[in-house]
Amino acid sequence: MAGKFRAVFSATARRSKPVTLLAAGLAVAAVSACNTGSVLSLQPAVDVGAQTSAVPQYTGMQRLVPSNPYMTQAAYPRVDTPMSPAEQIPASEIDCRQQLKRLDVAYTDLAPIHEGQCGIDYPVKVTAIGSVEMKPAATLTCDMAATFAAWTKNELVPSARWRYFSGVKTIHQGSSYSCRNIAGEGVLSEHGKGNALDVMSIELNNGDDIDVRKPGLFAFRTRGFLNNVRADGCQYFTTVLGPGYNYDHRNHFHFDIKNRKNGYRACR
Repeated sequence: MAGKFRAVFSATARRSKPVTLLAAGLAVAAVSACNTGSVLSLQPAVDVGAQTSAVPQYTGMQRLVPSNPYMTQAAYPRVDTPMSPAEQIPASEIDCRQQLKRLDVAYTDLAPIHEGQCGIDYPVKVTAIGSVEMKPAATLTCDMAATFAAWTKNELVPSARWRYFSGVKTIHQGSSYSCRNIAGEGVLSEHGKGNALDVMSIELNNGDDIDVRKPGLFAFRTRGFLNNVRADGCQYFTTVLGPGYNYDHRNHFHFDIKNRKNGYRACR
């Protein structure tokens, strides 16, 4: 009986040995597939403390043209820091914030932004102008925020009511503060100072979403509305550039308050 038992056990062991070796081989292959380093030392193939090629680095000044201002939001993420309660601001900035309140601007004071030659000493983050939402919220100087708010309330909203019999629900902006040069030039953009804002589309309360790109030949109402946007903007801003000016501005209106000699304004 004992001999018979040993014979059966030996046969079973011989049959299971290839299965055991196969399982061990698969386990080694799985570990090797997950790690191109040494399997025995378990050394990782990628240094987890280093930046991988799949995640780009963003440092210094952006060199993005304003033809796609949405890219500046995605490519240059920032974490807004509220202004410290102990932060002292000049009287001119206090007066400007009182003007924002008179214009019914919803805003938050942010900590100073300093990035090389770019930055804003006393930035504000605007989320709404009265009932008009700003999406996404725009980081600007107080002067630019006040100028844009005055234009929105005094010109944009009345023009929409006149042309479309509707109020303005949302202004969709593509770029506010952004550290970059003017496309093709070595001059700092007004975006890098917080003095510029790019408007991509204007959404109305009646559901219309007016894209500011050059309208079709027979889009008379849209054409008239956008002509008003450009012309009225020149009364408030020192620079208004939009579709028809050049390729970079084919899909948005650029507004800024650049200080020029002799009060010169660029409205094109």
